Amino acid sequence: MTDLLATPSTRSRPEHSEVITSPAVLLYPRLRRSPYFWSSRAHGVAMYSVYNHTYHPRHYGDPVSEYWALCEGVTLWDVGVERQLEITGPDAFAFTDMLIPRDLSRCAVGQCKYVFVTAPDGGILNDPVLLRVDEDRFWLSLADSDIGLWASGLAHAGGWDVRVREIDVAPVQVQGPRAKEVIADLFGREVADMPYYHLRHAELDGLSTVVSRTGYSGEIGYEIYLRHASRDAAALWDRVWEAGRPYGMQPIGPCHIRRIEGGMLAYGCDITADTNPFEVGYDYRWMVDLEQGGDFIGKQALIRARERGLSRSLVGLEIDGAPLGSFNDGSMIEPFPVRGDGGSVTSACWSPRLERNIGMAMVPIEDTPLGTELVVDVPDGPRDAWVVEKPFLDPRKHTPKG
Repeated sequence: MTDLLATPSTRSRPEHSEVITSPAVLLYPRLRRSPYFWSSRAHGVAMYSVYNHTYHPRHYGDPVSEYWALCEGVTLWDVGVERQLEITGPDAFAFTDMLIPRDLSRCAVGQCKYVFVTAPDGGILNDPVLLRVDEDRFWLSLADSDIGLWASGLAHAGGWDVRVREIDVAPVQVQGPRAKEVIADLFGREVADMPYYHLRHAELDGLSTVVSRTGYSGEIGYEIYLRHASRDAAALWDRVWEAGRPYGMQPIGPCHIRRIEGGMLAYGCDITADTNPFEVGYDYRWMVDLEQGGDFIGKQALIRARERGLSRSLVGLEIDGAPLGSFNDGSMIEPFPVRGDGGSVTSACWSPRLERNIGMAMVPIEDTPLGTELVVDVPDGPRDAWVVEKPFLDPRKHTPKG
């Protein structure tokens, strides 16, 4: 029992054992596959992770090359792991409004919102993109947690007149400076020119889709949500790929270098159920509207948290030394401890564009002022670090709105 509770660095290893630095992930029937699994795999996926109980392509062999393709051209992502939770019925608006701390009355039909789903204690249970596809029809494009079970249980226990279910809809992302040209060729200029965080219903060669001006890249981007995805995924993938080839489209996994540069949060890393929305930094405080007339789960806890003030906060860091890696290459298996008062680096990478190591860290409030010097323990030893502004690039999001 003592050995089971030991840390990785203190557990004993059998004599003559050899650590396999890049162990494989077993592909077998128990885990789910994205509707685009076979299409994306045909391009040479080199590494998977598991996300929403589903195999998720992380990269195709060279994460740095993928970063430059995203920053300079156009890329195609298999993000079928973003399971779509649909909420419909007479109480759909009221129920969905109760799930999230943003004021849903400010989300019109045809708009999207980045939202938190909060627990009774104010912790963050998920951070989906919410799409209001019709008056009483909402889709939550889920991050990696079982919010479908949570929402179904709440609906049943509360006697809400809603239907909560995972639907046969799955997205791909088209991201990068030339994404708008690809979308215009596929769907027309009206769809390509829609405002940031809006959506359009669109047909493509008989395929029924919803296209949103959203993405996880910090670049110009779109998500194409395909209805009947289990049947039509290969057809959509091939059609998008052919449209993108003249622009040099490259398939990639979600680019963590670019999302860290943009200060974008990763559920399970930068935010968890033990993190409340006020702790993730000033740039996300607009995610909570405590002045709205309606109630939501966690509202009273968050009112108390605001009155109490912060004991910790998520900050940007620069970290000295040799390049740390791309985050999605297996270079960061665990958070990096910050020496002193129990802080930790939650995401970190080498930025090829900034030519330095950057990251986000949850640290005690006394360590949050800009310029604060810290020491971070990375796998090869301690590194000097200092607190800097985040996001590291384009803090006003001018690029994706372009």
